[in-house]
Amino acid sequence: MTVRVDDGFVEGEWGRWSGGGHLQADSTEELHAFADRLGLRRVWFQSKPGRPWHDHYDLTREGRDRAIALGAVPIPWREAARRNIALRRAARGG
Repeated sequence: MTVRVDDGFVEGEWGRWSGGGHLQADSTEELHAFADRLGLRRVWFQSKPGRPWHDHYDLTREGRDRAIALGAVPIPWREAARRNIALRRAARGG
């Protein structure tokens, strides 16, 4: 199982989120366990029913840096998007 953090907010001005990204994992359980280690609140979890490839936590720059220090794999946002598209297609039988 792998926990990943993309660089979705690194480029551009995103206010509070500038420099941050999205925290995702191979399973919801693993994502929540890692988020707990980061001190994230469960109410910050973003999910869409029936779309597990969308499950994530948004991270600020500091949160992204802490996640990487704790072992999250940093990936470019384009790689994260490709992964999510592949998971969506697989779930829909495509």
